[in-house]
Amino acid sequence: MSTRAGEQERAHGARFGRRRAVLRFAGGSALVDVRTVVVCLLLVVLAVAIGIAALAAGDYPVAVPDVIASLLGTGDRRSHLVVVEWRLPRVAAALVLGGALGVSGAIFQSITRNPLGSPDVIGFNTGAYTGALVVMLLFGTSGSQAFGGVAAGAMLGGLLTAAVVFLLANRGGVQGFRLIIVGIAVSATLASFNTWMLLEASLDDAMAAAVWGAGSLNAVGWAQVVPMVVAIVLLLPVLVLIAPRLVMLELGDDAARAAGIRADPARLAAMIVGVALTALVTAAAGPIAFVALAAPQLAKRVTASASVGLLPSAVMGSTLLLASDLVAQRAFAPIQLPVGVVTVCIGGAYLVWLLVREAKRT
Repeated sequence: MSTRAGEQERAHGARFGRRRAVLRFAGGSALVDVRTVVVCLLLVVLAVAIGIAALAAGDYPVAVPDVIASLLGTGDRRSHLVVVEWRLPRVAAALVLGGALGVSGAIFQSITRNPLGSPDVIGFNTGAYTGALVVMLLFGTSGSQAFGGVAAGAMLGGLLTAAVVFLLANRGGVQGFRLIIVGIAVSATLASFNTWMLLEASLDDAMAAAVWGAGSLNAVGWAQVVPMVVAIVLLLPVLVLIAPRLVMLELGDDAARAAGIRADPARLAAMIVGVALTALVTAAAGPIAFVALAAPQLAKRVTASASVGLLPSAVMGSTLLLASDLVAQRAFAPIQLPVGVVTVCIGGAYLVWLLVREAKRT
């Protein structure tokens, strides 16, 4: 290996000569990285263990064997009520929403080629929150009462914010650093507008919107989880289609063009999918910060991959959000904190570490 190649390997945390295996299935085959598969399986096992702990713990504790029996449909009525009807929707929501945030963060970090590129930092999270706030305050509905209307408002707010950021950052092509700087400015403007809306709203509406805006799974049920799952299933073909393009975009626009990929249209399509995922999460549980920022980079490091992968980011996001929600429920019991409070604390520390690390490189 040349010195230059070794420097690139150390800079990206990649390892050349990695073990790969051929996965064969009906109609074709795929080449998979062994370490990435092993890490994803370990994260799934960890998420399952955390999920069982979340289902067992609470004001009405349930033994782990009873939790498993209830999930298999063989438990008693009391355990079934507590585990399946009360707690399972929250655990499922954490898994689904965390995975969506992880994928969204991976998309934006790939198209910006920057570990700071996430919907939290760029402002798309704030834009989705603005759209949801407009619906909630104008029509007096909350996320649990009118998920469809809040989801539509969040989607529209996120897409409009993305369009504004994309147009302002487009100066002879969209550069990742410029996109982040413009996104931060737009996010600050929208945050001020959100504060003004809360101050002008009635006290009851403002209190409900403010609590929801902290990012919480306390009121999330099957009414929010099922539409989320359906929407993500509909987005899966698009994610499969854009995944190879994201890898090329990480190498730069010139490399993407050499591979026959039109950089700006591919970047715009990826942004739309990322905004859609962010808006769906915001509509269901409010703006949950920093999971989209931390999950892709943590997944990249534990898999020792040169690029940000969608699947490892999704599994890492699910595990992070589920663990954060368990801490939010049990650390200050009987008070249940919004999960956004925990993710902000964890993500804030990670952001400081990331900024210090990037500063040492320059």
